[in-house]
Amino acid sequence: MSDRSQTLEEIKKLRRELTHHAKLYYVYDAPEISDYEYDMMFDRLKRLEAEYPEFFDPDSPTQRVGGQALDKFGKVTHTVRMDSLADVFSFDELQSFLDGVSETVQSAVYSVEPKIDGLSVSLKYEKGVFSQGATRGDGVVGEDVTQNLKTIFSIPMTLPEPLDLTVRGEVYMPRAVFNRINAKRESEGKALMANPRNAAAGSLRQLDPAVTASRGLDIFVFNFQEGNIYLDGHAPESHTETLDRLESLGFPTVAMRIKTSNALDIFAHIEKIGANRPALPYDIDGVVIKADSLADRSAIGEGTSTPKWAAAYKFPPEEKQTKLLDIVVNVGRTGVLTPLALLEPVSLAGTTVSRATLHNLDFIRQRDIMLGDVVTVRKAGDIIPEVICAHSNKRDGSQQQFNMPSLCPSCGEPVYYDPSENAATRCTNVSCPAQLSRKIEHFASKNAMNIDGLGPQIIDLFIENDLIRNSADLYTLNVEDIQGLDRMGEKSAQNLVNAIENSKSAGLERLLFALGIQNVGEVAATALAAKYKTLDACMHATVEELITIPDFGAVTASCVVDYFSHKSNVDMCQSLKSHGLVTHAVKAPTSDKFQGLTFVLTGTLPTMTRDEASEKIKALGGKVAGSVSSKTSYVVAGDAAGSKLTKARALGVKVIDEDELIRMINGSI
Repeated sequence: MSDRSQTLEEIKKLRRELTHHAKLYYVYDAPEISDYEYDMMFDRLKRLEAEYPEFFDPDSPTQRVGGQALDKFGKVTHTVRMDSLADVFSFDELQSFLDGVSETVQSAVYSVEPKIDGLSVSLKYEKGVFSQGATRGDGVVGEDVTQNLKTIFSIPMTLPEPLDLTVRGEVYMPRAVFNRINAKRESEGKALMANPRNAAAGSLRQLDPAVTASRGLDIFVFNFQEGNIYLDGHAPESHTETLDRLESLGFPTVAMRIKTSNALDIFAHIEKIGANRPALPYDIDGVVIKADSLADRSAIGEGTSTPKWAAAYKFPPEEKQTKLLDIVVNVGRTGVLTPLALLEPVSLAGTTVSRATLHNLDFIRQRDIMLGDVVTVRKAGDIIPEVICAHSNKRDGSQQQFNMPSLCPSCGEPVYYDPSENAATRCTNVSCPAQLSRKIEHFASKNAMNIDGLGPQIIDLFIENDLIRNSADLYTLNVEDIQGLDRMGEKSAQNLVNAIENSKSAGLERLLFALGIQNVGEVAATALAAKYKTLDACMHATVEELITIPDFGAVTASCVVDYFSHKSNVDMCQSLKSHGLVTHAVKAPTSDKFQGLTFVLTGTLPTMTRDEASEKIKALGGKVAGSVSSKTSYVVAGDAAGSKLTKARALGVKVIDEDELIRMINGSI
């Protein structure tokens, strides 16, 4: 065998072994070799491929784990629109959908399959080679995430046939990977990812493909968009045939699919999928029901933004029974004591739940919750665990009533019950260490000063080492102060110092919110900044002036004046100014198109984060509120929208999706 032949065989072997080990590591979380061994094999393959470019293979592991990070994503116009589906929430609503289809097509056959809870993408192949991948975006234009999609090892880079085609799939993060990443983030003091769906969306939209590669994403292909998938000269005539054909070409497709024309069979299969939901290694949020015949689909037609031939049955929030082992009390940044349920761990909506909020003592009394009870728990919006009720019929006599402590569990000072303020129990000590930690945590949070990497554990570490006594002290920290502390090396210390420095330019809106003034949320902070323009002016505001601001009442106005009446708060604000923070308003609306309109954002939007959508709304003079009321103009609902969507429907508030919001922003409606 010649040297070239031997080299080619070595390259092929390295590619096979690296692909095998990468899938074990990223997808199954079960590595068989060390990181060092993998890196040595990878470097050897890179050197050989550079020396022998004639052996290039687009499916090589070296083509799937990154390359240079991007400044931003390019735009891709979909040649076949990537529509969303109309949602139904009950069998009655689903029956109405089936009845509507039967008006056009008698005895239609349906494909019934799980709805993967992830991020929709298109995959384009030219002559059998993967050439481009894009997010759904608004259905017409998405983002080019080709390099990031190459890091997903279940996406074939080359097909066994030289076909030109485009398929649609759902990128998701397996539950095991999600749990592994969150465990690591918790150990590093970082904020936890909310759920696998959000984690997948954020991972796929990383500008550095190497970061995406580390996140263990996977995909199911669920639709043929366009192109040639003929087999023996025969074009598939049904959705099921196209999926079978795509599966034969190497695309992963979801299991538990059935074909039926019987409504009772559809309902039964939905219940079967729902029963299997907890055991699946990935999250699903419903079941998709589609007309199977491609000819029937054409006859049934399309709506303005959703096809008339398909619907998504959405599961209600998953509920489980478990045992309430104990109740601990946390102290918040405003001194409010909040009871937290410690539960016997239970798997719920894809994650293990061992804690849930109990809000306050009135909440516990109204629901007759006792220590040792069997309770029902669910996730609101599939994110926040909450206790729904206790089951008094399952008591054995060992249960005990819970009472709030008379002394603060953090500082030992007396607490008092304030029935006029949301039934709050509050610590009287303004220097309470727990309040200090929570205040700084709030100050550094994403919607405040957005100091990346400054999590609760790091804050507590700084307080314990007497490095900070208030939020302003963060800006005195340097690398030498931080490195050497537990879990803080030179690189992580430098990254944190850089993040603190970068936060100085956040502007007055974020700073006012970050200060944690009681009753001043993001909307009130924005209104305050718009009125007074500088922190100094805010500090000298009077109640009479403040109550003239929209969104301000007498209570909020009094809270602002009271905050700036305390010397310690004024001293901290002056310290923040001396450290170079921007203390004036940095953004003004560029238009008054949304003047007088109030928006509430809920769920995960397809192409924008909620922060990005908020900025666009504010730039046009609109307001973004955190809760729904009769004064709300629009609720913008994305995937996994929760109680805000329910309340909007109950109040008759107009609900729109991201597509409609974008059209409003662009002035097309």
